[in-house]
Formats: sequence, C-alpha cells, structure tokens
Amino acid sequence: MNEVKKYTAQIRDVQFGTGVTVVEPVNLYECEIGSDVFVGPFVEIQKGVKIGDRTRIQSHTFICELVTIGSDCFIAHGVMFTNDLFKDGGPSGNDKSKWSSTEIGNHVSIGSNVTMLPVSVCDHVVIGAGAVVTKNITQPGVYVGNPAKKIR
Repeated sequence: MNEVKKYTAQIRDVQFGTGVTVVEPVNLYECEIGSDVFVGPFVEIQKGVKIGDRTRIQSHTFICELVTIGSDCFIAHGVMFTNDLFKDGGPSGNDKSKWSSTEIGNHVSIGSNVTMLPVSVCDHVVIGAGAVVTKNITQPGVYVGNPAKKIR
C-alpha cells in the first residue's frame, strides 16, 4: 500500500498587523499582512507576499509568491494570481529564476474569478469579474475582458 502524505490548512510564520480578521480554513505562511485586513476562508497566501492595510481578500483566492498588494484594496472571490508565464513552453516548477512578480497598487478592486498574470497595476483601478490581466495597467480606470482592456 502506498504511503499518503497528509497536510492540514495552517497559519505559519505570518507577520500580522493589528485588527486582522482571518476566517479558517486558510493556508497563510511566511507572508506579511497589514493592519485591519480581512482574509476569508479557503484562501492561500504564500511566502513573501505582502498585503497592505485595510485590504479585503474574499474566499477561494490564491495569492502566490512574488505578489504585493497595496492598501485599501478589495480582492473578490476566486481571484488567481500567477507567477509563472511558462516561458519555456511548460511550468517552470521550482526554478524561481523563471518566475515574475506582481505589484498591485492602492485602492484597487479585483472582481470575482479574475486571473492575474505577473503584472503591475497602478492605484485606483477596478478590474471586472472574469477578466484576465495580461499586461501592466498604468492608468486608473475600469478594465474588463480577456485580455483586460480599459473601458472607462
């Protein structure tokens, strides 16, 4: 019979600000979470991630390594951040030298089921539900679609 490795959801080695709310189960490890942040259930935030003050992260969201999210942001249900662009035609695996970072500014709202490729997003942006963000967003506004485009 094959051995099965079991892992449980956990909160490990997290630097929390004051007034943080976390609804379990979650996987939070080796990350920084600012003050007055809300983290909903079934969220994973990986090592090295930084979350700014007063940001809300709703359920079923995945925030991978190399992501920074500013203050006063809203991350809706089921948002997926990525750090691997499959530059060689497939996953880079643990070769972190091939990964790229994502920087989210302040006052950014990201709708449900958005996919965020490694990009930079300026302050005061709204990204509509279901969008796929493939390029940097350098102007405030509302962005929707696949690939995400500014509509106003």
